[in-house]
Amino acid sequence: METIGHLIGGKPSQESSRTQDVFNPATGEVTKKVAIASKETVEEAIAAAQAAYPEWRNTPPMKRARIMFRYKTLLEENADRIGELVGGEHGKICHDAAGELQRGIENVEYACGAPELLKGEYSKNVGPSIDSWSEFQPLGVVAGITPFNFPAMVPLWMFPMAIVCGNTFVLKPSERDPSAALLLAELLHEAGLPAGVFNVVNGDKVAVDTLLEDKRVKAVSFVGSTPIAEYIYQTASKHGKRCQALGGAKNHAIVMPDADMDNVVSQLLGAAFGSSGERCMALSVAVTVGKAAGDALIEKMSAAMAPLKVGEYSDAKNDFGPVITKEHKDKVVGLITSAEEQGANVVVDGRQTVVKGYENGFFVGATLIDNVTPEMESYQQEIFGPVLQVVRVDTMEEAMQLINDHEYGNGTCIFTRDGEAARYFSDHIEVGMVGINVPLPVPVAYHSFGGWKRSLFGDLHAYGPDGVRFYTKRKTITQRWPSAGVREGKSFAFPS
Repeated sequence: METIGHLIGGKPSQESSRTQDVFNPATGEVTKKVAIASKETVEEAIAAAQAAYPEWRNTPPMKRARIMFRYKTLLEENADRIGELVGGEHGKICHDAAGELQRGIENVEYACGAPELLKGEYSKNVGPSIDSWSEFQPLGVVAGITPFNFPAMVPLWMFPMAIVCGNTFVLKPSERDPSAALLLAELLHEAGLPAGVFNVVNGDKVAVDTLLEDKRVKAVSFVGSTPIAEYIYQTASKHGKRCQALGGAKNHAIVMPDADMDNVVSQLLGAAFGSSGERCMALSVAVTVGKAAGDALIEKMSAAMAPLKVGEYSDAKNDFGPVITKEHKDKVVGLITSAEEQGANVVVDGRQTVVKGYENGFFVGATLIDNVTPEMESYQQEIFGPVLQVVRVDTMEEAMQLINDHEYGNGTCIFTRDGEAARYFSDHIEVGMVGINVPLPVPVAYHSFGGWKRSLFGDLHAYGPDGVRFYTKRKTITQRWPSAGVREGKSFAFPS
């Protein structure tokens, strides 16, 4: 059986005293093993990055960008290979895996603009014959710790920008679906990246803690659950590192009485059930304003969910696939059951879903739950499965208060034809990413991604302009060359 290893200093490594099973979620079968890195292996990767840093930081940004241009082409040429790895280890359907990769490639395209993004600022004659300018210099060795749900896209949020800014990088992908990250690394070296600039280590908490504690690592990016994000942020900060840690979500969509209900249903189908709901931007709660809106949504959504197809990666007719593990399936099913036991109405029930030919797969069917209340466990937790819950309220103010009171503030949306309501919503909602009739308001690559409250720990968001600032530090230089024979007299006043 194949064992997925590491890539350190441009060379594959199988070093491991431990391995872990990698499952195909559609079949429930173990298809590979993944090597779990020891502390020493992670330190070897950090050392390789440290050794490559001096030469790489002095490589002109244009030359770094040219590598990214070639890398973009290679990613597009190998899209099917990457998609198959994502589908076989995560369970995404082929069209969803292709969409994930495309959003990642857009971040590579943005990184290709490094010569413009790193230009800095210049002011002449800020004082007599004194010029001042600022530069954006790299940090050194930086690390990324990425989640299972986007094994291609989220790493591409991080390392392309970090690398074109002049840093070297150590990636620790999810051990549940590690193969895509290694292929991304191999293609980057094929594009001409020097050995040691980008390294991949597979592992668990031992690897994570080594990256967080090693003084050679200057910054850490993380995407995952909120408890782990908080731990990453606190530990990295304690060890003097810059850190951005993106956590969990509970994304609400307000459905106003004037909304185009057919459009609402069409949009919510993909936003709630796409990728089996295993997205931090999945819309998992619809808050309907008024009885008529709630009744109409339940009626139309129930009918629209009936033909949804759940299945395995290669069949493009499938709408979504399995969840990542049996343990996660049990958690999702348990939260659906808890909602029912606490008084909610399970209108469409996906708990008993079985896919013919894939009876041992980790499948949960699309589920719709009505009359959910904020006190319920299923409302308070991030389900991370193909489950849409409906909470009914009487006014838009009540709906907004629900969202603002929640501990997470990642994404949200309002469906309405009323421009005044939409403007008020976007101005006053306490959430980092807001959609107006757009259910998945994921920012494009030249903006930045990040939530509020306990959905983000750290000041800077991921990718885009914030990505440039996160992976660089500003240095301001003030310079004067006195004219021959002209000397300033002594002064003890603060310069002005």
